[in-house]
Amino acid sequence: MLVAFNKPHGVLCQFTDRSTPPRPTLAGFGLPAGVYPAGRLDHDSEGLLLLTDDGTLVHRISDPRHKLPKVYWVQVEGDADEGRLDALRAGPVLNDGPTRPPQVRRLPDSPALWPRDPPVRFRRSVPDSWIEVVLREGRNRQVRRMTAAVGLPTLRLVRVAIGPWTLDDLAPGQWRELSGASGTPLDERFSQTPRRSCRQRRTT
Repeated sequence: MLVAFNKPHGVLCQFTDRSTPPRPTLAGFGLPAGVYPAGRLDHDSEGLLLLTDDGTLVHRISDPRHKLPKVYWVQVEGDADEGRLDALRAGPVLNDGPTRPPQVRRLPDSPALWPRDPPVRFRRSVPDSWIEVVLREGRNRQVRRMTAAVGLPTLRLVRVAIGPWTLDDLAPGQWRELSGASGTPLDERFSQTPRRSCRQRRTT
């Protein structure tokens, strides 16, 4: 079984939490019994999380050696000009070493996403931009650290695709089963490239 879940902001990618008071976890969303996350998504990040009851599939999805692309839409503080985007494309050196060069582009319009809860805090005197980042590795808080390294702190981060699997129209907290929904075998899906998953809206 393979499940796509739209993880809301503030939810942990685990089913239990020993904190006092406990924080929201995956246990509160009626997910099928026996599934567990194939990879992680930060507590303060949103979007596509894949869960499965197949240990081999977890490894194939989450292990960066398989180079499965992960697509993120990132709202950053500042003007994402070509100079900063080129620095990001070069693969910034972080405190745990150099990063693989990602694919990066500036989104022409704000994505048609759901409102975040809580809302993003803006500074009126500083512009913001939306960019798309495609990674093939998965370090802790990597996208946030990479954008900060080039002078573009992350305000909001939403993962919209993992390999061929996309978020589509799933609302925050909703999930759907993927296995068996298509005639394409899972092995073939690992060789496919991700398609665009969410519509973008033009700002006025």
